[in-house]
Amino acid sequence: MPLSSKGFPVLLSFDLDAETMWTARDPKNAERPIVMSQGVYGWKVGVPRILDLLDRHGLKVTFFIPGLVMEQRPAVVEDIMKRGHEIAHHSWSHAWIVNLTLEQEREEMEKGIDIIRRMTGRKPAGYRSPAAEFSPHTLRMLAEYGFGYSSNYFDDDSPYLHRIDGRLTDIVEFPFAWVLDDAPFFQYSITLPGRTMQAPSAVFEAWRREFDVLYREDRYFCLAMHPQIIGRPSRITLLEELITYILGHSRVWLARCDEVADAVRPALRAEARA
Repeated sequence: MPLSSKGFPVLLSFDLDAETMWTARDPKNAERPIVMSQGVYGWKVGVPRILDLLDRHGLKVTFFIPGLVMEQRPAVVEDIMKRGHEIAHHSWSHAWIVNLTLEQEREEMEKGIDIIRRMTGRKPAGYRSPAAEFSPHTLRMLAEYGFGYSSNYFDDDSPYLHRIDGRLTDIVEFPFAWVLDDAPFFQYSITLPGRTMQAPSAVFEAWRREFDVLYREDRYFCLAMHPQIIGRPSRITLLEELITYILGHSRVWLARCDEVADAVRPALRAEARA
């Protein structure tokens, strides 16, 4: 049974980590201007290129942005919002949760909420963790702070509602997988030993095949990308080719995460209680 009367949900999401992608891995990277310039490329070149692509196809999507990046690059965030895209929570500093105390994790959560509320005029609806990690406390925090959706888990190919301590919540989970993330295919640096880059054609094939099966099974499709990675010329053409392919399917509904969460929640609630 379809999740939404609006069609097969497709979520194109972008994690605008900028320099925090590198400082979160190693704070000493802040002293390495060339390493940091990889993050600069994301907001300086990648985001404008992505926004223009989305405009050409009339699409509205979700950007997960660390609060620190929002504070440092308000004009970039303003441009994203002006074009109708959602700003969602992606921590404050991109610090990896497994390395934090409970107090530090709460501070990251609250500072991120505060700046999103201040810059967008509304609290964030959704949350994606840095480096796809949760602590034993994270899910309870999402309920405590009133989040409507999460996009973190790898345990399904369809959205579902989280249960916390056996109680059904209204938090919609949009699961994804590393195969639906651009970083494992393309993220290369001399500071990341053993990384290699894939041809865009190979990545297109992987993503197309994922989409084909999920569409046939009437599930949903969620792609996680990073402007400093997917924003490169050879890769933005890959993304446009994929968008064109996806939009060629009659039942597709490509939308923001918050819109899809609100649309599918009633059906997921009824399904979970059946």
